[in-house]
Amino acid sequence: MNTLICGSLAYDSIMVFPDQFKNHILPEQIHILNVAFLVPEMRREFGGCAGNIAYNLKLLNGKPLIMAAVGDDFEPYSQRLEKLGLDQTHVRRAPGSYTAQAFITTDLDDNQITAFHPGAMSFSHHNHVHDASNVALGIVAPDGRDGMLQHAREFHEKGVPFVFDPGQGLPMFNGEELMNFVALADYVALNDYEAKLLQERTGKSLEQLAQNVRALVVTMGAKGSMIYSNGKVLEIPCVEAEQVIDPTGCGDAYRAGLLYGIVNGMDWETTGRIAALLGAIKIEQHGTQNHEFAPTAFGERFKKAFGYSFN
Repeated sequence: MNTLICGSLAYDSIMVFPDQFKNHILPEQIHILNVAFLVPEMRREFGGCAGNIAYNLKLLNGKPLIMAAVGDDFEPYSQRLEKLGLDQTHVRRAPGSYTAQAFITTDLDDNQITAFHPGAMSFSHHNHVHDASNVALGIVAPDGRDGMLQHAREFHEKGVPFVFDPGQGLPMFNGEELMNFVALADYVALNDYEAKLLQERTGKSLEQLAQNVRALVVTMGAKGSMIYSNGKVLEIPCVEAEQVIDPTGCGDAYRAGLLYGIVNGMDWETTGRIAALLGAIKIEQHGTQNHEFAPTAFGERFKKAFGYSFN
């Protein structure tokens, strides 16, 4: 059975400014801000939450099915998905638009200036969950606003359990809309910042929100993660990375681990640990889809980290 991943496919253009932004942005002049940064180092990565989650789930021998809207410039990404063996049946082209793109400039202090163009994401509501077959589990990841609202409703109507993963899209919704997402979803996944924002907008504590779903998961970076389920709170430890290179995409890797554990009926302790290990492996490489491993090697590293095998 497939795991339907509703979310974005995007290009990430990542540039490094070999200095500090603070040396070039003058506080007394921000009312007439006009700065240019010379960035001799640049790379273009394949990204987007749906692409990143599907990539990681595929590494675990899962069966991801991407549902996304893309633009006229999608061909290089399409070729990559074909090479990876990722089905593109539900990747819809939106003529006259660009595929979503992020332009990220980082300075020597790891400060970032990001410009994001949603492009074809705005047409994500043209995709419909009921068009996908043999789906056992789904996820509503960051995407166009209308698409996220629609896909959550369609998962619920179809009787397919799904994870609500608002990510950077959370600020698009008010408290009532967010409570509706939680009511429709079976699982909720957030980072610690998103968890605080969700509580502020809904007026509900995490414990109260968790009563509406099978599990609510909060990731906290190096501090590990918490899983609220059945009135209990499980603490999932962080896995120590061999080297810390790039945290971008670690959340998506973690969510792939959640999906894998859920669809395979694993307990939350094991599911959370699989997710944590995926995040650690991702952080050891630049980009969101450049890490690789064989499932057997993943199993060996899991056993080394936690002292038992998950399969």
